[in-house]
Amino acid sequence: VYVDDIIVTGSNPITVNDIIDFLASRFSIKDLGNLHYFLGVEVIRSSDEIILSQANYVNEILSDELMSYCKSAKTPMSASKLLKLNDGAQLIDATRYRRVLGRLQYLSFTRLGIAYAVNKLSQFMQSPSDLHWKAVKPVLRYLRGTLQFGLRVSPKFDFYLHMYSDADWARDLTDRSSTSGYILFLGPNPISWSSKKQKTVTRLSTEAEYRAVTNALAELLWVRNLLLEMQLLVRDISTIYCDNIGVTYLSKNHVLHSRMKHVEVDFHFVRNHVEEKLVLSSSCSLC
Repeated sequence: VYVDDIIVTGSNPITVNDIIDFLASRFSIKDLGNLHYFLGVEVIRSSDEIILSQANYVNEILSDELMSYCKSAKTPMSASKLLKLNDGAQLIDATRYRRVLGRLQYLSFTRLGIAYAVNKLSQFMQSPSDLHWKAVKPVLRYLRGTLQFGLRVSPKFDFYLHMYSDADWARDLTDRSSTSGYILFLGPNPISWSSKKQKTVTRLSTEAEYRAVTNALAELLWVRNLLLEMQLLVRDISTIYCDNIGVTYLSKNHVLHSRMKHVEVDFHFVRNHVEEKLVLSSSCSLC
């Protein structure tokens, strides 16, 4: 017996019902009606928006870790908190660490605010220590204080893609690698985000930021092409914001400085799309 849960959605109710009827003619299905809950995600509807929430899932995690009434935290991870491999005493119950991180990874599908912390802590799943476990607690306390946070999706928007990109340069104490992060918006709605360790070590902060912009641009182009394939009218130009003026300058300037020649492929990838007026590179201030 094979069982699967699927969502059938569309702007035309008649078409949606036709699809359900077609599936029912071929398979044994159970129509659960309007979407309210799907794979741990609660769907809350109002007249002008939809909110995707995993509050119940957060409560389950906190209850299992005996932290349902813990003191809340303002952020999931301190900016000054730097972790590394083989730091501290090895955990006796490493399975518990992996289980909690696995659940937090799933939670980050709607709670993008914990993506960076979860990415960092997931790098120690093979051999976690007591210090790594201690760093998990602020994430749980942050979730305790932001229980009702979720994704707000508005149906009223134009098809304008814009995104924010950032990198933390050489903050990995184990190998001095950097972490790239981005969030992509369609109108006011966040539709894609990532926090990921860069594969190569960078010698300059501008290089780390530029690699982050390159990764962000690749995602933006993929989503843009997907929307165009769906015959949706996307604005001709999209914008990538970053907080490094050097990156903005280099994306528009044809002069390739000698210190940056080793990332020439990334430079040309971004510059070509800026010149083709598919993407606008712009600087902004981030707190």
